[in-house]
Parts: sequence; structure tokens; C-alpha cells
Amino acid sequence: MLCRARISGMIFGVLLTTTSVSAQTKWNLPSGYANTNYHTENLVQFAKDVEAATGGKLAITVHGNASLFKLPDIKKAVATGQAQMGEILISNHENEEPVFGVDGVPFLVNGYADTRKLWNASKAVIEAKLAAQGLMIVMVVPWGPQGLYSGKELKTIDDMKGMKFRAYNVGTARIAELAGAQSVTIQAAELPQALATGVVNSFIASGSTGYDSKVWESLKYWYDAKAWIPKNITIANKAAFDALPQDQRDAVLAQAKIAEARGWKIAEEKAAWYIGELKTRGMIVEPPSPEFSASLKKIGDDLTASWLKRAGKDGEDIVAAFRK
Repeated sequence: MLCRARISGMIFGVLLTTTSVSAQTKWNLPSGYANTNYHTENLVQFAKDVEAATGGKLAITVHGNASLFKLPDIKKAVATGQAQMGEILISNHENEEPVFGVDGVPFLVNGYADTRKLWNASKAVIEAKLAAQGLMIVMVVPWGPQGLYSGKELKTIDDMKGMKFRAYNVGTARIAELAGAQSVTIQAAELPQALATGVVNSFIASGSTGYDSKVWESLKYWYDAKAWIPKNITIANKAAFDALPQDQRDAVLAQAKIAEARGWKIAEEKAAWYIGELKTRGMIVEPPSPEFSASLKKIGDDLTASWLKRAGKDGEDIVAAFRK
């Protein structure tokens, strides 16, 4: 009888454990940025908070540094259910839908207040476009203002001719073309290697991207052009989200709201810190010369006109609402 009791207890324990494990839903959340980048760190904290808020019933694993999917492939992976959630650089997908590139329109915004205003003006349109693809927006977090990294001093736009310029979306590829530089498509996770091997010697990015890539080991200059402030959007597969129990859906959205606020705060606070770190490591950080700035503005006007033409009424309405 004792043996039977022990055996019954063991069986019950196994069943209990199996039930407990099976009750946990596991999600994957791929990201294309370094594990030490504030975007990735924010996602990791978000995942921890969701697991705590759901009592361990929803476990989200963050895969940083393009370790699960390359950045341009994350959106498709989430849409097809290969991953339940993912972080994308929305302007990466301008080719499929022009309005996705709105935050890459040069010199449209001037600071984070403008960036928030532009997001408010474009959110409904972008949300609808993503919804049509079975995707939902979980949260959005900005980068720092974009500046120009270079291996040599740039006094005028002509100095960029022939340089190997890293492009990652429609806008940056067009900048390379208009400046007479050679466009090389490189994602953030591949940038350190590309810099080390000389595949690229110039690019436009925030201070954080330069810091993550240890750009000072390869390049010397960063021109603080404040060209635009792009955003990362964390998306979820809508069907996977809807399949969660109501309390878990509520927990995801509640923690996402907290993570989004935290991400905006960190982005703004660390923008100056990153620039300081570039200086500390020997980089020359300065604004573009008046002549160079004028040329960049001219390129910006060209890109803005081109984007408005491609984005059509949606683009015109977004810009009108932003400037209102």
C-alpha cells in the first residue's frame, strides 16, 4: 500500500509539473540591435515585467543582435508567425509602403517634441497599414538625432564623392546617390565588421549606433547634422496576441506602455551622453560647415519631395497634421 501511495504521489507530481509547464506560453521577440543597446535592454526589461505580471504564464525571450532573424526579415517573421513579436526599424520597410518612411524624411523634425508630434500624426495610418498585414503595434521608441560619420574631414558635399556610404533604407541610399558616394547596404549588426574591414567609411546614424559599433576604432569624424530621428516599433502577430487570455493581453499592453515611456526617456537622456562618449574616445564632433549644411538641406528637400510624391495623400495628410 505504501509503495502504491508513493507511486501515485509521483505520478501526480509529474502530471502537476506537466500541467504547469504546458500552461506557460512562450514567445520569441527578435531584435536587430546589440544586446547592450538601450532598445534591446528596454525590451529585455519589458519581457521580465510581462512574465512577472502574468505570474510566469507568458514568457517572452528577446533575441538581440539579429541572432534569430536579420533586421529586415523580422517584420515578415512576425507576420507569418515564425516569431510572435519583434522589433523593427519602421523606415526599413519604406519600399513596401512609403508612409513607413516618414520618420526618415530629413530635417522634418527638430527634437523629441517634434518626433512625438510626428508619431501622433502618422500613427493611425501606420497602424492601419500594419493591421492589414496581421500585425499590431505594441510600442514605439525613438533613436537619437542622426549625424554623419566619416573617416575623413568633410568640408563640402563634394568631399563625399567616392566614399563607401552605408545605407539601410530608401532615404540613406538616395543620400549616397545624390552625394556621389558608393551605397553599401549594411544592417546595424553587421556594421562593426564592415567598419573594421573597410567595407564602409561613412554613414548616417545616431550616437548610440556609433557607440555600439566602436566607430572610433575606424573613423574620426561625426558631424552633428540632426538630420532626422527614426523610431523602432515593436510589433506583435495579432492572431497570437488575440489567442492570449484577456488578463495576459492586458498585462502585455500595460507593460508596453511603461516600457515605451521608459524608452523615450532613455533615448532623450542618452543622446548627449553618447556624443560625449564619442568625444572621450578621440572623435572630432562638430556641426557641418554652413556650406555643407546647405548642401545637406538641399538633399533633404529632394528627399522630402520624392517621399511626398510616393506617399501620396497619406503623406500629405501626415505632414499637414504635423505642421498644424
